[in-house]
Order: sequence, then structure tokens, then C-alpha cells
Amino acid sequence: MPSNPTPLAEVTETREHVHAALTRTSTGHEDLRELESGLDSLQSDSDRKHRIDWTRILLPIAALVVLVLIWQFYVSLGLKRRDQVPGPLDVMNQMAVLWTEGKVQESVWTSLQRGIVGFVISVAIATPVGLLLAQVAPLRRAFGPLISGLQVLPSVAWVPAAIIWFGLTDATVYFVVFMGAIPSIINGLISGVDQIPPQYRRVGTVLGASRLQMALQVILPAALPGYLGGLKQGWAFSWRSLMAAEIIAVGGTIGFGLGSLLDQGRDLSDMAMVMAAILLILAVGILIELLVFGPIEKRLLRRRGLLAGSTR
Repeated sequence: MPSNPTPLAEVTETREHVHAALTRTSTGHEDLRELESGLDSLQSDSDRKHRIDWTRILLPIAALVVLVLIWQFYVSLGLKRRDQVPGPLDVMNQMAVLWTEGKVQESVWTSLQRGIVGFVISVAIATPVGLLLAQVAPLRRAFGPLISGLQVLPSVAWVPAAIIWFGLTDATVYFVVFMGAIPSIINGLISGVDQIPPQYRRVGTVLGASRLQMALQVILPAALPGYLGGLKQGWAFSWRSLMAAEIIAVGGTIGFGLGSLLDQGRDLSDMAMVMAAILLILAVGILIELLVFGPIEKRLLRRRGLLAGSTR
């Protein structure tokens, strides 16, 4: 017996089922491709994080080698006497002598200890003051120009006054360090607070945060990028201020730091010792940046998704 023809409704329904199945299959394949692409991206980001970026190491070394070669080439031309412009080997030999005498270890440790202690105390003073000025507009209008003026004032200008006030003691050195670091940290924190979106304060107010909670749990964390910039600048100013104080304030109970080593080289007209002291001062500054501020800044920017290749 011949079969009855398929009704039109059944044909239409079957066509819709087939179309839906094909659509689901196509969508599923697209979803799988997107998921695969996302996993590959995450894997590549993870690989980049754990892979050592050798260019960050090799390029500075290459630049240093080029500078040393240029230095040696200039010395070999004989345009200046060797006692005025010593070569790299002369400076290295002088560095070895100073190391044998223990002066390198003593000067680096004394200056580094002073710099770190002075900077930590400066941060402890500048942070609450900066938050207060950033939060209270009348105080900021009153003291803001003074803080900015102190920041641009050369720290060496405070050395004579500090010697008169405190004598040839470590208090003189620390005072000059404070006057160099504190204004920069305060201005960096204020700048970071100014960049905070106003919604953050509104959310804190809605959640019932007190003024202290608003400052410590909302304002300060949100201002961290600017605050970190102020800390970096504060360290740079404190290190320069420390060297100026150690060069000028010599004697008394003040210990032997890198600035003292630099001044001793000047007194002896020993340019190799002067260059060795300059290189030590430069090396300490670079190491602090590479080992302390660089990693902190990179981690902060990555956590906030502000670093190229970072994932939130």
C-alpha cells in the first residue's frame, strides 16, 4: 500500500529541528574556538610572566660596555693627563685598593644605612601630612605652595643651617635628608589623590566609611600609582641630599660615608678615587631602583591591568 504523503507541518518542523541542530553545532564550534583562543592567550600570558626577559638584562650591560669602551678610547687619545682623566683600569685598581682597606664596605654601609633610615622616617612623616593636605582644602591652599617651594629648593642649602643647629653629628645628615625627601613624597601623594575618580569617595560615603577609614582604605589604595611615583622621587632626593650633606659636613661624630670618600678624593687630588666614589654612588642608586622600586611598580601596574600584556 502506498504511504501517505508527509504533511507540510511535519516537513516544516523537521526543517526547523535540522536548522537548530546545525546552528547549535556551529555555535558550539565557535564557542570552542573562542575558549581555545582564550586559553591560549592565558597560557601565553603566563609563559611571558615566568619567562626571563633577557633584553632587560643584556641591553643595559651592552650600553655599559659601550660607554666603558668610549671612555677608554678617549683616555687613549691622550688629550688629558692620566691623573686628571684616569682610565677604567685605573679606577678599577683604585677600587680594589679601597676594598682592601675596607673603605668601600664602610662607606657604602654607612651611606646606605643613613639613606634607608632617613627615607623610612620621611615616609612616616610625609604620608599622614600628604593625606591631610589632600583631604582638607584650606590646609592645602595654605601649605601647598610652601611644600612645592621646599621641593624645588636645593637640599644642599640646608647643610650650613643644619651644621649650626646640630653640629657635626648624624642629626645634621638626617635633617638634610628629611628636607629633601618629605616635600617630594607629600606632593606625589597629593597628585595621586587628585587622580582618584570621585565615584570612589561616593561609594565610601554610601558604605558609611569614617574620615579615617576613607583615607586609609579608599583614598590611599586608590592613589598608590601617584604615591609610588612620589616615593621614587623622594628616595632620589633623599639620596642626593645625603651625598651633599656627607660632602660638606665632615668630621665630628659623623661617620665615613660615600660623600666623605668623594671629599677625601678631592682633598688628595686623586681623580681615580673621585671616580670610584661617583661610580659607587651611582651603583647604589641603580640597585635600589632595580631591586626595590622597579619590581613594586611593575607588580602594582600589573595588578591594575596597566602593564602591557597583563591580565586582571
